[in-house]
Amino acid sequence: MDWLEQELKEALRKQEPSPDFMKRPRRAPVAPVRNWLAAAAAVVLAVGAGGAYREYEGQVAKQKVMLAMRIAGSNMNHIQRHILEAQQ
Repeated sequence: MDWLEQELKEALRKQEPSPDFMKRPRRAPVAPVRNWLAAAAAVVLAVGAGGAYREYEGQVAKQKVMLAMRIAGSNMNHIQRHILEAQQ
């Protein structure tokens, strides 16, 4: 048996509780309202993050469209100049 197995066996062996175990103060259970509030906060955070990401994607798409329009406009101006020069 290697050292890791020995350590696990030692850590997981059955132990009797201490005599004062039942005298220890108990923690109050977490209120269900707190759990619902935590879940609601997580949902709001996820929706907000999703909305922010959609906004970011929209801005990136807008920038790409504007770049494509500038390139297309530049090409159209170049072609129009050639057509006008050819007509003269």
